[in-house]
Amino acid sequence: MVRRVASNEQEKPLVQSHPKLPPSQSYANWLCDAIERLLNAMIKTPPNTTYLEGVFAPVDKEVGPVADLPVTGHLPESLNGEFVRNGPNAKFAPTFSYHLFDGDGMLHGVRIKDGKASYVNRYVRTSRLAQEEAYKRAKFLKIGDMIGYAGLGKILLHQLRGWLGVLDLSQGDGTGNTALIFHAGGLQALHEGDAPYALQVLQDGDLETKGRMTYEGKLKHPLTAHPKVDPVTGELFTYGYGSKAPFVTYRVVSKEGKMGLPVPITIPAPVMMHDFAITQNYAIFMDLPLEFNPKEILKGKMPFLWNPDRPARFGILPRYAESEAEMRWFELPALFIFHTANAWEEESEEGVKEVVLIASRFNEMNLELEQFEADKAARLYEFRFNLATGKASQRQLTTFGCDFPRIHEGFMGRKQRYVYCAAFDGITRICGVAKIDLSEAPDLTAPYYTVGGCVSGFFNHGPGRFGSEPVFVPRSNEPGAEEDDGYVLSFVHDTNTDESSVVVLDAKSLSSNPVATIHLPQRVPYGFHGIFVSEDQISSQLPE
Repeated sequence: MVRRVASNEQEKPLVQSHPKLPPSQSYANWLCDAIERLLNAMIKTPPNTTYLEGVFAPVDKEVGPVADLPVTGHLPESLNGEFVRNGPNAKFAPTFSYHLFDGDGMLHGVRIKDGKASYVNRYVRTSRLAQEEAYKRAKFLKIGDMIGYAGLGKILLHQLRGWLGVLDLSQGDGTGNTALIFHAGGLQALHEGDAPYALQVLQDGDLETKGRMTYEGKLKHPLTAHPKVDPVTGELFTYGYGSKAPFVTYRVVSKEGKMGLPVPITIPAPVMMHDFAITQNYAIFMDLPLEFNPKEILKGKMPFLWNPDRPARFGILPRYAESEAEMRWFELPALFIFHTANAWEEESEEGVKEVVLIASRFNEMNLELEQFEADKAARLYEFRFNLATGKASQRQLTTFGCDFPRIHEGFMGRKQRYVYCAAFDGITRICGVAKIDLSEAPDLTAPYYTVGGCVSGFFNHGPGRFGSEPVFVPRSNEPGAEEDDGYVLSFVHDTNTDESSVVVLDAKSLSSNPVATIHLPQRVPYGFHGIFVSEDQISSQLPE
């Protein structure tokens, strides 16, 4: 089915021009800075800069491309492309506190070709970054600012800076620091508070920001950092959420990059909706009880409130629905999900159609994050939604912390067997890579970080070594290739030596001996999500 595409009499370019830069000296700028100093003076607690220190500390240089990196082992002949990871890297010190989700987007890219590797790191050149570079200091509102009465004042100050022309908010205020997707001939940097930024992967591995995307003027709201590309149709399925009713807007983008008409989705209250999922016929939305509530700021907390008395709701909507009328909601007791692995449709043992969702599930969520312990990390779960009875069920699959789940992307929206997860021993420390075989029954008595039950493989990064999201790369995309025939790539940081590397693992065995380890010329801070851009995709990029 072909989705209706929004019309626009005067189409705007896919990518907007640079923002209007603010004046370097003005009374309005001086006034706003003075107000900010007063607000900071009101705060009685010391600033929280945990995520600017140690392994989280930003790197202060963009380097490369640095060619001919040292490699231990060998890089497979079939592994050609660029492994890119996104994450926060504050260019300017915050005016007060700093949250893990703050920080300018920085891309770390490892170009692999013909058995050799090179490295580059580049900022995502957002409108926000361009303006702060003009001022040579932090100006935009951060999540770390939004605590207490002073936090409420900083929200109002941010709006005042826009109203006075100190900041140009017309082209968004996102950081582009969360994830990456390749669609319609181009790579995109994603952040759920803004539109995507279009990127270009150069042949030497360098990474360039082309600009902020508008989809020919059709996009008027932020988009999720976790859209899904159907590997068969080539379409991109995405959505945005915000603090104004109806709170969610669903979009479908054609294989060629044409955006369809918006589908508003009504939920009872604004919530954090970080991810969703698709099947061949449905899109799955998660209305979970982490609610946006500005009143929490006045209590000295972040403006997201965990409501344990509110059920977790899962909405299943036909993929090409033109309104929310066909949405079906399923309920489970309160839970939270940051990341999904995949979803599909199948018949139950009773011959009833079910939608199956694989996702990493938290029992509760507190975005202050410092309070998290290893036992509170997410576990991988299977969820089932019975389309005949309207009932939902869930089943735990892993005993240990298991998040950032990834699959062979060629199975997106279709039943697959294997999931590769980052194994957590705390809220931010990834101690290994787990391979989950969904055809096997879970063993919830098995010790942490060991093979058993549905955990068919485990790679331990080693003492003092911590990784990032594991990304699966197929050895071949030929029909009939085995689902797990390929490699798993992960950035790794060694806290013993303060050095970083990329490990290439055999995806079948997750052997303790990596196929290859690429040694990087500088430290890579802990970050978020990655992607492997294949050689074919690099060659297929649309011209600037």
